[in-house]
Amino acid sequence: MKIALVQMNSTVGDLNGNSEKIKNYIEQARESGAQLVVFPELAITGYPPRDLLYEKEFIRANKSAIKEISRSCHELTVLVGFVDYDRKWRLYNCAAVISNHEVIATVKKTLLPTYDVFDEDRYFESGKSDEIAPHQIIVGGQSINLGVEICEDLWDDGYETKVTDLLVERGAQLVINISSSPFHMGKGAQREKLVKSKATKNKVPVLLCNLVGGQDELVFDGQSVGIDSSGKLIACGQAFKEDLIFVDLDIDHGLAKKTIKPPYNRQKEMFDALSLGIGDYFRKTGFERALLGLSGGIDSAVTACIAADALGPENVIGVSMPSRFSSKHSKDDAEQLAQNLGIHYVKFSIQEIVDVYHESLGAPLKELRSLFHVDMSADDSVADENIQPRVRGNALMDFSNRLKDLHILVLNTGNKTELALGYCTLYGDMTGGVGAIGDVSKLQVYELAEYINSKAAKKIIPESTIKKKPSAELKPDQFDPFDFDIVSPMVDEIIEHRLSKKELIAKGYAVDIVDDVYTRIRRSEYKRWQAPPCIKISQKAFGIGWKMPIVNHYTG
Repeated sequence: MKIALVQMNSTVGDLNGNSEKIKNYIEQARESGAQLVVFPELAITGYPPRDLLYEKEFIRANKSAIKEISRSCHELTVLVGFVDYDRKWRLYNCAAVISNHEVIATVKKTLLPTYDVFDEDRYFESGKSDEIAPHQIIVGGQSINLGVEICEDLWDDGYETKVTDLLVERGAQLVINISSSPFHMGKGAQREKLVKSKATKNKVPVLLCNLVGGQDELVFDGQSVGIDSSGKLIACGQAFKEDLIFVDLDIDHGLAKKTIKPPYNRQKEMFDALSLGIGDYFRKTGFERALLGLSGGIDSAVTACIAADALGPENVIGVSMPSRFSSKHSKDDAEQLAQNLGIHYVKFSIQEIVDVYHESLGAPLKELRSLFHVDMSADDSVADENIQPRVRGNALMDFSNRLKDLHILVLNTGNKTELALGYCTLYGDMTGGVGAIGDVSKLQVYELAEYINSKAAKKIIPESTIKKKPSAELKPDQFDPFDFDIVSPMVDEIIEHRLSKKELIAKGYAVDIVDDVYTRIRRSEYKRWQAPPCIKISQKAFGIGWKMPIVNHYTG
């Protein structure tokens, strides 16, 4: 039996576009001799549709799309993810089993995740355990008991119901999992290990077809996988690309030809995920060009490289905006980076604007001090520093807003470590429509810089950008007030692994640094609520999967 796993890039809400893509892939699979064609979870609606699911017309239209797609299924069996509903308008995350123009079965998702970025219990009803059963299909004149499950149904460690095991106990000869499994670093290996454990335990082949593409903050990496009944890898989809994967399966013995997985490169995985996330964010929202501030620092350099890869250098505009505190090497590095990447580059000084800003605010500030009986000596000097990033942010937004025919979106350049610590300025360097590296720790930023230069076999990012001590350059002789070799991994331990102060101290971190970092993270929540969305690549990112209160007196 020849099976096609269609690792496709759906767009949330684009029912017509997704349906046309599905029909085109069905035809490609048919021309290649496939008899069973498999699409990802909620391929019709895109994933996750979130509160679109409350719009009844959207639900009706998605179900009508299944009927339209079934007309394309000539002498084929096709599995497609969609949303079904009953007479009481209860919704179900489902797989349609289509054979020869007819939906012969509808399989409901049993296990509904409600952790991290998932909120499926908000929208869907769960399939019942007594409904878990294989479906008999005829493929090439041969009758097969096909077990179909949906994404979380495979990830059953925290659930009493073991969907894969039940399918096999009830007669499944082949288990197919349709997934929209979001990416984080190392997720592909996790998925493969899980599929292998299910296949070897139950002695049946297990195939997983995964979504690919960017959706808001999420990236779906593809990397569809298949393991036969002997435990061999028999299907391996590309990472971060649409793919059509064929498996010739001996259904009587559950065996197929072994395939070879490409070697793993952690930095490449990180870069490719960010590039896909940024590229799809622009394409799917209708923006064409990225605009970002180039400071000569490591964060903006790496962001520019990701944007150039995702959109093409001709669609990236770097803007250098020095003040009187900007060093010559930073200005030179920004210009050199732009030349090395081949992106557009403009430069202007913000100093005159900053000076006028100070002058214009002088009189009203004096009036306010007099009104509340405070002395100028009590002013927070950081306000003088913050004027500069706010002028820069306003300038970038003005370019984006004013040059409307260029369809420009401002790209935020802040990293995860600084966002966690609140070492960023609201309405200043936090400006942007989307953050490229907002889920990338400071140390990972340096890893990416080394990877970018290694991949190009030349210095795209100037060596001085990588080697110099980090600085915001907002006042004389200023350097970032952190040892990132210590603080960056500590932040990851707190955010991603939820380690307590006691646990961090037990791991060898100094008490005063632990207290300082914990306090900074807690007090900066209000900033993160106003930050742009960022592309998620870690197990726990700021955004839809991070649900901490702003008012929070717990000190750890």
